[in-house]
Amino acid sequence: MSKQTVLLSLVVPIYNEEENILLLTQRIVEALKSYSFELIYIDDCSTDSSRERIISLNNPNVILIALKKNYGQSLAMAAGFDVAQGDYIVTLDGDLQNDPSDIPFMLKKLQQEDLDLVTGVRKKRQDSLIKKVPSKIANTIIRATTKLNLQDQGCALKVFTKDTAKGLKLYGEMHRFINLAAFLDGARIAEVPVKHHARQFGVSKYGLGRTFKVVNDLLLILFKRKFLQKPIYFFGSIGLFLFGIGTLISFYFLFVKLMGEDIWGRPLLILAILLIVVGIQFFSIGILYDLLMKTYFESQKKNPFKIRKITRFDE
Repeated sequence: MSKQTVLLSLVVPIYNEEENILLLTQRIVEALKSYSFELIYIDDCSTDSSRERIISLNNPNVILIALKKNYGQSLAMAAGFDVAQGDYIVTLDGDLQNDPSDIPFMLKKLQQEDLDLVTGVRKKRQDSLIKKVPSKIANTIIRATTKLNLQDQGCALKVFTKDTAKGLKLYGEMHRFINLAAFLDGARIAEVPVKHHARQFGVSKYGLGRTFKVVNDLLLILFKRKFLQKPIYFFGSIGLFLFGIGTLISFYFLFVKLMGEDIWGRPLLILAILLIVVGIQFFSIGILYDLLMKTYFESQKKNPFKIRKITRFDE
């Protein structure tokens, strides 16, 4: 199978999923037997025999990316996107909870409706409350702060156009907000109901601490997507507001002084001076931050991950 004939690139991050590798691969091969595809497993420095299980498949459709250390799911996905050659890129988890049989319908919808991303909605989600609560919090915040009205932000099963997936800048734990990141970049998105299975093998990587990570990461992505390229809009607005309030108070005291009253030492006057100084500082920070971002975007881009080895089984 040459790279030019690949229609689908399946990106599957793996961390300690040794019991799921064989069965997941079999289900993918069965579901996509009518398609040309490559199955990209990204081993995020597993401590079990996941990497050895993938190698033992010796499947020409499989590509194994072994990362140098445990970077987390977001950067593992970014590594998979970087290597992917397909016209369309599919993401799914390696724990058998997503069903590969949903992929053909999702791909057809994306093609027929000229979409950039089709994401799944887990109608009968087979997860514990610990995993459901953070998702509900994130869904509520996203709907309240953006125009993206999706039912299920956390479903890993997605089908992208190649340009959409490769245009995403994933870092930290941002894999949870791929829909939002794509939407803020102008992607046309639709969601479809998909099957969801309970985990049979292995241990879930999620805990209660994920709730705080979800909220923090969501606030971060909203800030960076809105103000990263033009931070002056954020810092400058705060600076102008504070400067304006301080200036108005100062004019009031100027009027009082002209009326012959003593204004020295009044707390409100000190506050006015402080607001003016802080306002100027915020505006200055905005200018400096703007220059830093310009330098950043014009500088040489480097991937935030390091690949130890890429193994292809079609050679």
